[in-house]
Amino acid sequence: MALLGDIAPIEAVLNRPHGLLEGPRIGAGGEAVYSDVIGGGVWACPPEGPVRELLGKRRGIGGIVAHADGGWVFSGRTLVHLQPDGAQRELLGEEGARGYNDLASTPRGGLLAGVLRYRPLAGEPAVPGALIELAPGGGVTVLSEDVVWPNGIGLAPDAATVYVSDYSRGVVLALATDGGEAEDFCSVPQGSADGLAVDGEGGVWVALGEGGGVARFHADGRLHEQVDLPASFVSSISFGGKDMRDVLISTADNGVRPELGGTLLRARSAVPGLPLAPVRV
Repeated sequence: MALLGDIAPIEAVLNRPHGLLEGPRIGAGGEAVYSDVIGGGVWACPPEGPVRELLGKRRGIGGIVAHADGGWVFSGRTLVHLQPDGAQRELLGEEGARGYNDLASTPRGGLLAGVLRYRPLAGEPAVPGALIELAPGGGVTVLSEDVVWPNGIGLAPDAATVYVSDYSRGVVLALATDGGEAEDFCSVPQGSADGLAVDGEGGVWVALGEGGGVARFHADGRLHEQVDLPASFVSSISFGGKDMRDVLISTADNGVRPELGGTLLRARSAVPGLPLAPVRV
């Protein structure tokens, strides 16, 4: 039985010109929140539309997570909290980084972020990046420097293991949250290892980039299911909704109105996803 069903584009997003969409999250009332990496900005779309702009122009946002005080935390050249009144609070500057990519959170409200130390989209030579945690109350911990191009980030159900996609190698790494060496958890069946999400059974869902779909891996790293989607590039995936079975998938293109670029796909999962705690940094 296929785990994903009712796959369809969100009409209001599909009908608006976009570039590479990233960082999909399901907010209150089913609102879809996402970034446009190339076109710029953070956008929101309620279930009935229309799309509205939350933040203009800022490019390179690869990750978005909710903040406990309201609003959203997003990546880019720096890490920033976009507050409900529209004000921005910088959480972490460049600190020797070329930028920050995907984001996730810990159960206690820490912020997990992938650090880019080169600009892959600008053709710069690859340099190892890092996975870091910003703790509530301050303090930055480097969890791993074994990742080159950090992408999707997620925690196992017991929060003892953190997963991070290494887009450059097409693998997902696993490491203990209390430290230790990262190990290869799985290799993608095709494409690249882009955004990821973890479900309540410990399954790891990975967006396959140019592989045009998503794949679910069992908690032991074995491939369980691969789902082809109506896009040639799939960038990220997340869970949400009251039962955590709503799925939001971002793309860089679409097969319905290809002239309009990337879009968001909604779906339903037979397995509920793990909720992400709001960030408290």
